[in-house]
Amino acid sequence: MEQPPGFIAQGESGLVCRLRRSLYSLKQSPRAWFSHFSSVVQEFDMFRNTADHSIFYHHNSLGQCIYLVVYVDDIVITGSDQNDIQKLKQHIFTHFQTKDLGKLKYFLEIEIAQSSSGVVLSQRKYALDMLEETGMLDCKPVDTPMDPNVKLIPGQGEPLGDPGRYRRLVGKLNYLTITCPGISFPNKGHTQVIGYTDADWVGSSTDRRSTSEYCVFIGGNLISWNSKKQDVLTRSSAEVEY
Repeated sequence: MEQPPGFIAQGESGLVCRLRRSLYSLKQSPRAWFSHFSSVVQEFDMFRNTADHSIFYHHNSLGQCIYLVVYVDDIVITGSDQNDIQKLKQHIFTHFQTKDLGKLKYFLEIEIAQSSSGVVLSQRKYALDMLEETGMLDCKPVDTPMDPNVKLIPGQGEPLGDPGRYRRLVGKLNYLTITCPGISFPNKGHTQVIGYTDADWVGSSTDRRSTSEYCVFIGGNLISWNSKKQDVLTRSSAEVEY
């Protein structure tokens, strides 16, 4: 980074300038922008979600709510309080040069179709653009686009002419699985929720009480579990299960 012509005083060419504002391309710029945007939004009594800092929400005394989602400088606002939504928009307009694009139809390469029965998310345009980029727009669809019996050997085949283009395509395909998980080539069924419960009978040697326990898995990952002595004595192995 260099100073523009005319800023360097005679005899002071060895000095540096201290920035008072963030500039594009600096590593600190995204954080500075989000910090400023957050402070402006929170002036409207919006609270930042502790699980996802890009989500802000507001609840009024009538139980109505507003939600704001921001991705870099793209903003989505929704909620049940239309009056406060308009006030929030005006509050943002007074601090930033912002354009209202109306009803949400396209966001982060995702098409949104809203109706009285619900909301449908699609990435059809994103998929068509990808096919056009790779020259496969006129190709016929197949059930399995990859040979399931192929055996890959390290070092076999020709090196890619443009590795960067291949990596970009893989990233786009991964992003496409948001609305089309079937193309992620799973080797088994989709995520399942599995729960196990059990109980021993008079297992405690001190008070002869039984112990109940359970555990719940999602996709093979343990998310909830508990083990506790029962409050009453049981008289049979059948009774202890209930």
